[in-house]
Amino acid sequence: MAQFTERSEHQLEIIPPFSIIQCRRADIIEKDGVEVGKTYHRHVRCPGEDVSDDCAELQACAAALWTPEVIAAYQAHVAEQEANRPGA
Repeated sequence: MAQFTERSEHQLEIIPPFSIIQCRRADIIEKDGVEVGKTYHRHVRCPGEDVSDDCAELQACAAALWTPEVIAAYQAHVAEQEANRPGA
C-alpha cells in the first residue's frame, strides 16, 4: 500500500539595507519515499514584525539581525516614505 508523507523546507533571503527576511517554504509530498509533488509559498517579514509563528530558522535570523537600531532605522524609512507619498 502506498504511503504519502509531507514535509517542508525553508529557504531564507536577507534583503539589505534593513535585513528584511524573505522566506520561501516548499511543501513536498512524497509517495513511498519518492517526491511526487511540490508547491512553493513565499512571505516577507520586516524589522519589528512578530515572527513567533514562523519557522525556527527565521526566528533565529530575526533575533540576530533586528537590533533596536535596525528596527528604528526601518521605521524611520517607512515613515519618510509615507510622508513623501503623493497625496499624503
